[in-house]
Amino acid sequence: MPPKPDRTRTQDAVKSDTEMSAGPSRRQLLSAGLATGVGVAAAGMAPKAVAATADPAITTIQDWNKYLGDGVDARPYGVPSPYEKEAVRRNVAWLTADPKSSVNFTPLHELDGIITPNGLCFERHHGGIAEYDPAEHRLMINGLVETPLVFTMEDIKRFPRENKVYFLECAANSGMEWRGAQLNGCQFTHGMVHCVMYTGVSLRRLLEEAGVRTNGKWVLAEGADASAMTRSIPLEKALDDCLVAYRMNGEALRPEQGYPLRLVVPGWEGNMWVKWLRRLEVGDQPWHQREETSKYTDLLENGKARRFTWVMDVKSVITSPSPQAPITHGRGPLVISGIAWSGNGTIKRVDVSVDGGKNWRTARIDGPSLPKALHRFYLDLDWDGSELLIQSRAIDERGFIQPTKDELRAARGENSIYHNNGIQTWYVKADGTVENVEVS
Repeated sequence: MPPKPDRTRTQDAVKSDTEMSAGPSRRQLLSAGLATGVGVAAAGMAPKAVAATADPAITTIQDWNKYLGDGVDARPYGVPSPYEKEAVRRNVAWLTADPKSSVNFTPLHELDGIITPNGLCFERHHGGIAEYDPAEHRLMINGLVETPLVFTMEDIKRFPRENKVYFLECAANSGMEWRGAQLNGCQFTHGMVHCVMYTGVSLRRLLEEAGVRTNGKWVLAEGADASAMTRSIPLEKALDDCLVAYRMNGEALRPEQGYPLRLVVPGWEGNMWVKWLRRLEVGDQPWHQREETSKYTDLLENGKARRFTWVMDVKSVITSPSPQAPITHGRGPLVISGIAWSGNGTIKRVDVSVDGGKNWRTARIDGPSLPKALHRFYLDLDWDGSELLIQSRAIDERGFIQPTKDELRAARGENSIYHNNGIQTWYVKADGTVENVEVS
């Protein structure tokens, strides 16, 4: 029999997902992983179908078969089915003092593929959502340029367009897990990430239009929201792959995502993707050095800090089964599904373990494999009802391997809440319920 997880947990550990969003719960560490390969074999058959004559849902005429439904103009902007009401963003009420400077989370456990629907992309605000007429919006380029310029939205849309698929991840994603398992759901542990197709203009093209002077080294991006959000970006990155975007997944940016204009900084931490973008100032030094030294740093255990930690490291998480997506069908064929991403480029491989990291097998990456975008992986199993400790481990094209949480803490301590890309463990119980735990 595999070792049992430590049962000395707080009462919060068994709260529902809704309750978990109202307060933290510290999971006790598991002293050991499950025995190698317990209860798992490669799936060799498809799920069994019920005989047609035995299921009245197909043999009996239902109400929806008898009556006409709504016409084509009943829903001028489409909405999800009411039966999908659980697929919504959620916040953690105790996380910040005011929701106007807070975050909500993408319901990763309700999604598949690599593209996040616009209405489910997580939000992070510093002064609430800025909403105004795009006809009144302006983008200014000034500073160390030959010709300071001001663009209207119509001006921006006359430049050649690009369409790029990128993930966006907040640097604090998984930050509450640095000191141990806390929140019982991948929506809350990993939900500050999304992936969409952006349409916009290359930032390089706009900067070239203004003419960057030779002493220009940095670009200050400023937002039009109440916080006047500003972030400094090295000119080398600005001239590489950054976009000034006005559409996501084909439609205009949502107000909560920076409508009408935002900056896209592929592979780098989300706080640099300035929303409601109104100004780009070219300078010879990063503004945060003279304004706020804490930006772009991660405090280490010895009191020193890592500086300029822009790139989002290789990372993955299993989204199903997970605490908010338990196994409900009982024993038999089981699809383990998750996402992986890296600010370094594409994901080359994802491994999955069902025994807490003792043994690994290669998962199947399905769908597009694009640089600096989400990747969807699957592992098909035949589950016999045994307890599992499931993990995923991603490897990117540059050879970086996702570390364990213990390896990450050994290198960086526990002072930071940023850039936690440690391997996540879900404990699958015999009844199919799932809990956030750690293994040692």
